[in-house]
Amino acid sequence: VQLQASGGGLVQAGASLRLSCAASGRTFSSYDMGWFRQAPGKEREFVAAITWSGGSTHYADSVKGRFTISRDNAKNTVYLQMNSLKPEDTAVYYCAAAPLGASYDFRSWGQGTQVTVSS
Repeated sequence: VQLQASGGGLVQAGASLRLSCAASGRTFSSYDMGWFRQAPGKEREFVAAITWSGGSTHYADSVKGRFTISRDNAKNTVYLQMNSLKPEDTAVYYCAAAPLGASYDFRSWGQGTQVTVSS
């Protein structure tokens, strides 16, 4: 599966953004999906994940209550709604796909979209 992330930008602290990740192919519903981020000088970190049906979601503690992951299998798209953004959320955000049964073993990655939050 090929992934294309979009929706990043420059916002002020407290603002909201919605990231989208469009997947190619007709097997999108065969993948669990996730969002990761990488800030300058830091390792890539997990942000959120959602199972193939959307029935289960998982979040990093740092974004719980502020970010929401969702998906629309009819549109082959996964979203990350980010509210109450903080400067520490500044990073390149990547979407990723994990085959069903692979226990969130993310093997396909999008190109990333930059999110910058100013204080």
